[in-house]
Amino acid sequence: MNEKNSPVVFGTEDILRSLCNSVTDVLNVATCSQVRYSGMVQRITKTCLKPDIGCFVLFDGGFTGLVVLNFSAAAAMEIYEGYLLSMGMARDDLATSHTADEVSNVMGELMNQIVGNFTGKIGRELQTHITQNQPKMLVLNKQVILSVDTNLDRPEARRVTFYTARNNIFYLELAIDHTEFIQINEFDAQEIPDPDALIEQVGANAMGVPAAVADEQEDLLRSLGM
Repeated sequence: MNEKNSPVVFGTEDILRSLCNSVTDVLNVATCSQVRYSGMVQRITKTCLKPDIGCFVLFDGGFTGLVVLNFSAAAAMEIYEGYLLSMGMARDDLATSHTADEVSNVMGELMNQIVGNFTGKIGRELQTHITQNQPKMLVLNKQVILSVDTNLDRPEARRVTFYTARNNIFYLELAIDHTEFIQINEFDAQEIPDPDALIEQVGANAMGVPAAVADEQEDLLRSLGM
C-alpha cells in the first residue's frame, strides 16, 4: 500500500499529546501564564498519586483510562494563585498553604476543565465519545499506588513532565488500554462552537420572528381586501 492510500492512525501517543495540549490550553488561560511540557514522554508500568497534591479522574466510553496529575506544593500554589489573581481576587485573601481546602477545590476545578476540554476534542477529532467522573483530590505526604479500576487487556501508561512559568514541576500520568483509531472515511473535524456567535444568532432569530409574523399577517389582510 503506498503512502497516499495509507490510513490515518491515531494511537496512544496521539491521545497523550491531545491531553497534554488540553492541560496547557486550560492552565495558560486560567493563570494568564505560560505552562509547557517536555518533548519526551516516559513509559511507566503503573500510575501513582504522589506528594504534595495528587489529582485523578477516570474516563470511560470509546476507550477507558485514568488521568493523574501530581503537583508539588510550589507548582500547586503558583497555579492556584495565578488563577484567582487573574479573576480579580486580592492576594491577601488567598490561602497561604497547599494543604488548605481552597487550594484543593481550585485544582479540582481546573482538572475538571482540562478533562472536559480533552473529551470535547476527542469527540470532534476521533468521532467517538468518552465521559468522565468527578475529579478526586488528595493532599499527600507519601506515595500512593493507584491503578485503574477496570479490566485492561493491554494496558499502557505514560508520564509527562510539565513546567510552570516559574519552572515549578508537576507531572501528568495517563493509563489506557492499547488502542488505535483508524480513519476509514474522510471527514472534517467539527469546530469548537463560538459562544458569542451562538448568542448573536439566537438574538437575530428572536428579532426576526416578530417581523416574519407581521409580514404574514399583512399578506393575509391584503388577500382579504382589507
